[in-house]
Amino acid sequence: METTATLNPKAGLGALLTPDNCALILIDHQPFQFAGLRSHDTQTIINNVVGLTKSAKAFGVPTLFTTVVEHRGGFLIKQLQDIFPDQKPIDRTFINTWEDTRVTDWVKATGKKKIVMAALWTEICLAMPVIQALGEGYEVYIVTDASGGVSLEAHEMAVTRMVQAGAVPLTWTVFASELQRDWARTETVPALAEMLIDHMGNVGTSLSWELQLLATPPAVSSSAPEGI
Repeated sequence: METTATLNPKAGLGALLTPDNCALILIDHQPFQFAGLRSHDTQTIINNVVGLTKSAKAFGVPTLFTTVVEHRGGFLIKQLQDIFPDQKPIDRTFINTWEDTRVTDWVKATGKKKIVMAALWTEICLAMPVIQALGEGYEVYIVTDASGGVSLEAHEMAVTRMVQAGAVPLTWTVFASELQRDWARTETVPALAEMLIDHMGNVGTSLSWELQLLATPPAVSSSAPEGI
């Protein structure tokens, strides 16, 4: 009996992200959304989404900002806007980002089938576009630590729902590491190291210490050895 092997698109080398195979959409990182954030502390989400966005810029990943009713909910936070200062976020009335044709037209123009998303709030502004995009044949990756909900339960249930629909969960440092992939790609190592130092807590502290050791020549003793 002849059998045909079915490849799993979520396994194997092709399932990993590269600078050339994905695009990033950041949804509603605005003051109103942060005001309702209860699944994580605000400082952590800002730190993580900034690290995520800097990673995308360093590796040349197409990145889109979008907000919802910004004249009431507030502008995109300055920390993100400063990374791409010339980009005007798409301001929507749709709660579901994927229903705004300006967003989907941008995605089509990138030519990417792997779409990475992060949003506030996870259970609404992330889940809706993720579920729709999956249904339209896109491979969707959700950055769980750059997203947050109105409660821990809301965030966790949303992640579960999206995973059941086919989304792939990851964190911002996984995103950056998959893009780097090989330390021999030295042109992006300085930018990655800077992001780790600025946004990776104890890992960044340890890396700073190692770099200081590398930059400091070993001390040479001026005293003579014993017995001479």
